[in-house]
Amino acid sequence: MNREKVAVIFGGQSSEHEVSCISAQTIINNIDKDMYDVMLIGITKEGKWLLVDSVEDISSGKWTDSSKSAVILPDSSVHGALIMEGNTYKIEHIDVAFPVLHGLYGEDGTIQGLFELSGIPYVGCGVLASSTGMDKLSTKKVVNPLGIRQAKYVPVFYDNNYSFEACADEVEKSLGYPVFVKPSNAGSSKGVSKATDREELKAAINEAANHDKRILVEEMINGREIECAVLGSAGNVKATGVGEILSAAEFYDYDAKYNNAESKTVIDPELPEGVRETIREAAMKIFTALNGFGLSRVDFFVENETNDVVFNEINTLPGFTGISMYPMLWEACGMDNKTLVNRLISMSKER
Repeated sequence: MNREKVAVIFGGQSSEHEVSCISAQTIINNIDKDMYDVMLIGITKEGKWLLVDSVEDISSGKWTDSSKSAVILPDSSVHGALIMEGNTYKIEHIDVAFPVLHGLYGEDGTIQGLFELSGIPYVGCGVLASSTGMDKLSTKKVVNPLGIRQAKYVPVFYDNNYSFEACADEVEKSLGYPVFVKPSNAGSSKGVSKATDREELKAAINEAANHDKRILVEEMINGREIECAVLGSAGNVKATGVGEILSAAEFYDYDAKYNNAESKTVIDPELPEGVRETIREAAMKIFTALNGFGLSRVDFFVENETNDVVFNEINTLPGFTGISMYPMLWEACGMDNKTLVNRLISMSKER
């Protein structure tokens, strides 16, 4: 039997480079090797594309020393990658691309556009869902007509016309303090800060601007952080139960997620009657509205005082690390990592 070739692409130029490398190892180790040959393509922080020999090289970090480059070609008559080493060139056919790239240039529609040009089937959301889901301001505009509550917000455009004083006046008038300041385009809570007064607001906006010039300032929601995983495509979307984030820090930022062992996740937490189903239905509705495909994790708050469900954000390429909620939620539904990974690969050809 001829096995299909799956190209797993990992690393990348985003602030989530290291998380991507960890997620990739989980996915590679769970691909059915009886069905698929695996090609590993790593993208360095500087943007160099390399052919990687083994998953062990990812674990050790030696993959960045590879002397072979591997670049996916946009020529749809080729369906493959150009492999180069020294003066030697060859083309390797690719049947499916599996981007394990979180954040910038991986989860934002850019590499998905390359796959569309190449004609190579790929895992996960398409260009529109990826770019819209990655951009928090754009996501809010899509979700607004759905009747799902979101945190109130003030958009900030950090350009030549930006005035901090005017921005602060609007925030204080519309939201009050405390607020959260977020880059519109960033993942793993990079660049997110809490502000309790004007001075902290200025510092938070400047920090967010290091990640994106489009920023949103959101009202603080006092509530529990609840997440739901979805799988499928329009007309056939399935949702898991829910999981709760118990952050060791004041909020679930990058350090709390990946560097603080006190942070915990709880699968199937106790919730008020009806809340769990409200979250599941909202997750599927948001995924469908964004024209989602394959996988996403949808994040909510359950407000303490009212038990209202408040949409927070959608992640169209969620993590597959040992502490990642997405695979844990599916495992709780009886779908282990191997089944999940191979289901995602087979779905790519149904697009």
